[in-house]
Amino acid sequence: MSQLLLDFDEETELKIEAAARASGLTASRWVAQLVRQFVASEWPAAVQELAGAWRDFPSSEEIRATEGVDLRRDEL
Repeated sequence: MSQLLLDFDEETELKIEAAARASGLTASRWVAQLVRQFVASEWPAAVQELAGAWRDFPSSEEIRATEGVDLRRDEL
């Protein structure tokens, strides 16, 4: 595992330490977890599991049907 040196102002450092403590992690692990979440290329499993959860939610076609006619756009 490589190491990375990050410089934070005192206020940010205190916030990081408090958030890490509240999560039961070291500041290093908390920051690493945050970076992994930020650079993730897919939605977290908890979000993916929500797909289809609202059975009465209208489809995109149903939503668009109530919006009227779209304006003609200029060609590029």
